[in-house]
Amino acid sequence: MKVKVFIATSLEGFIAKKDGDISWLTSATDSTDDHGYSAFMSGIDLILMGRATLEKLLSFGIEWPYPVKTVVLSHQLSSADLPPELQDKVEIRQGAIADILHQLKQQGYKAVYLDGGNIIQQGLRHQLVDELTLTRIPVLIGEGIPLFGALPADLKLQHLETRVYQSGFVQSRYSCK
Repeated sequence: MKVKVFIATSLEGFIAKKDGDISWLTSATDSTDDHGYSAFMSGIDLILMGRATLEKLLSFGIEWPYPVKTVVLSHQLSSADLPPELQDKVEIRQGAIADILHQLKQQGYKAVYLDGGNIIQQGLRHQLVDELTLTRIPVLIGEGIPLFGALPADLKLQHLETRVYQSGFVQSRYSCK
C-alpha cells in the first residue's frame, strides 16, 4: 500500500495561521487550475485524516468534497457524532496510525492520502509516508501552524519532480523511502 501526502503551505511552511484560519490559502490565486489535485486523487482509494481536519471541513458548510471513503482518527469522536449525510462516507477509528494503516492494507486499500497536519506529522515521524507532494503558495503569513514537526531522526527525501504553475505555486514531489 502506498501512503501519500498532498499538501500546500505558505512560503514559511505554515499550513494555517495560529488560530487555524486558512483563508490565505483559499484566496491565494484566481487560477482555475487545480494544481495537480485531480490527477493525485485519481490514484487514491482512501483518505486518512484527523479530527481537527474533519471539523475544519465541516465548518465550511459545503457538500463532502471527497469521492473516496474517509477514515478519521479520533479519540474524542465516534460514528454517532457524524452528520447523517456522512454516515456512508466517513468512518471514525481509534488507534495508532501505524496500526490503522496496517488494517487498511489488510482490507485491500492500495493508496491512502494522509490529510491534516497532525496526521501528516505522525506519518512522517513513524516513517509511514511513501510520497510527499508539497506545494508552496507565494504568500507570507508571518506566524502559523507548521506542517513539519519534530522527528526522531533526519528523514532524507528523494526529489522526483518540481512543477512551477502560472499562479506562482511551486510543487515538488518527493519519495520518502
